[in-house]
Parts: sequence; C-alpha cells; structure tokens
Amino acid sequence: MVFKIVLLFLVFMGLMAWFGKMHWIGGKRLRQTKCDGCGRYRIGKGPCGCGGNR
Repeated sequence: MVFKIVLLFLVFMGLMAWFGKMHWIGGKRLRQTKCDGCGRYRIGKGPCGCGGNR
C-alpha cells in the first residue's frame, strides 16, 4: 500500500514537472521578463541591475 502511494506521488510530481516545462503555460511571459544583457530574471518594471534596459 505504501509503495502505491509513493509511486502515485512520484508520477504526479513528474506530471507537474512536465507541465512546468511546457512553453504554452506562461513561457512567453517568463521569457519577456529576462534581461537581454545578463539573462537574469527581473522583478518589477524598472531597469536591470546590470545596466541593461530590459
């Protein structure tokens, strides 16, 4: 019984990871929030800390 619960949990976590890697679920929005200069994710609407404008 415990083996079934662990197996179902691992399958569920694998499905969640697979959906997280899909680009049609927020992938475009995440790509736009990266800095063009350094590649770090930006928080907010201001300029990046590296001096890049995006």
